[in-house]
Amino acid sequence: MPQVNGTGNTFNLPNYAGDLFTASQTQTPFLSMIGGLSGGKQTDNFEFQTGVVYDLPDAEQPNISENASTKAPEATHVAREQRTNVVQIHQETIDLTYAKQSNSGRLSGLNTASQSANPNDEKAFQIQQKLVKIARDVEYSFLNGTYNKTEDGSTANKTRGMLELCTSDAGTSIDAAGTALTKSLFDQLFREMADNGAAFGNMVLFCNSYIKQAITNLYADFFKAQMQMTQNIAGMNITQIESDFCKVGICFDPFIKTDSLLVADVAQAAPVFQPVPGKGNFFEEPLAKEGASDRIQIYGQIGLAHGPAFLHGAITGLEVK
Repeated sequence: MPQVNGTGNTFNLPNYAGDLFTASQTQTPFLSMIGGLSGGKQTDNFEFQTGVVYDLPDAEQPNISENASTKAPEATHVAREQRTNVVQIHQETIDLTYAKQSNSGRLSGLNTASQSANPNDEKAFQIQQKLVKIARDVEYSFLNGTYNKTEDGSTANKTRGMLELCTSDAGTSIDAAGTALTKSLFDQLFREMADNGAAFGNMVLFCNSYIKQAITNLYADFFKAQMQMTQNIAGMNITQIESDFCKVGICFDPFIKTDSLLVADVAQAAPVFQPVPGKGNFFEEPLAKEGASDRIQIYGQIGLAHGPAFLHGAITGLEVK
């Protein structure tokens, strides 16, 4: 159903009796696993560090003779490079007329004796839904966000998401080029992650509904697995993969791109908040009044501390039917 823009009043936000339901996805598993909207790190700079990375030279067998050892070799040193990300602004407004808030007993639609409006507090309902919207937007950004660091006040900071991190030059990703998910693709991904230095801490695979079912069918078919079955229970649900390098939990996430899957070390990821002095972060405050309505804004600044790119991996461009 359409969103109501502008001021909410008695007629564009009618009251109804009955239980409240939404078909919109409200689960934000990646955000929840790394701290949610209330846990994580803080910064007082919109740009923050996500780690300092360095490389050691390739391993090799020394070739130093006794005579050569009498003279020390040329000095060499390990260089380091800092990696960063940025917080982005989330801002929402509600504006409800006094008349709307006063008319909680005016019901539209089908009504039966002794029924009342649900919700009975329009302001509280709208504020709660704005927080849900922000959580959904954060989840989407943390998975699919495209990085941008502003140089002036007219362009927006945008936090880098996990898929962009994995597909960067420093990351580990495989382009499936429109092919179906296979165990060979998984083997290649885990192998390349291991070769690139992944620590394989707390690994979780995030995928959409189609890929989630494809994973279950893939491993059931590949290993000729027999599903549990009794007289009234049958089915299979692959919730963990054991690779040669780690165990990987499988998590359905409705906000990841439909043709991609992400393997993330969630132990190395966290939300980063930039609180406003004296107000905190993701706070609610009244806006200046222009008349007989309550105008309220919800404001917060958040970014993703994702750690080094080599800790994670992704497969993109998968076939989706």
